[in-house]
Amino acid sequence: MAAIQPPKDPESNPRVKAVFDDIRSTRKSDFINNIWRYLAVDADMLERTWAEVKAVMATPSDLDPLTKELIYLAVSIINNCEYCVHSHSTAARAKGMTPSQHAEVLQIIALAAKTNQLSNAMQVPVDPEFMLSGE
Repeated sequence: MAAIQPPKDPESNPRVKAVFDDIRSTRKSDFINNIWRYLAVDADMLERTWAEVKAVMATPSDLDPLTKELIYLAVSIINNCEYCVHSHSTAARAKGMTPSQHAEVLQIIALAAKTNQLSNAMQVPVDPEFMLSGE
């Protein structure tokens, strides 16, 4: 059960409507998913969050869109965010993720989680060669 309820008519707030319209335009879809509907309880938070998501995830950069989604998916899995796991799995599939790529990403996440835990448990010192100059 959700901790809060989204506004019944979020687009009655002109600021929320502007963000929702930008989401529709950016994604070329009429679908506004639940995260945005729930964030609409606070127009400031909605605007800030969408601006950051748009800047990082929807703006061309050195990382291709599928790679961005795979990273977001991995972090969502590690953070145990069911909503984001489903949302970004769907987005990754839409950007071309194949079932074998999904399986490989899951293998990498599982391996990284294991070796991270082992390294932390043993308090392995970082090799000087891995340190950036000046550290």
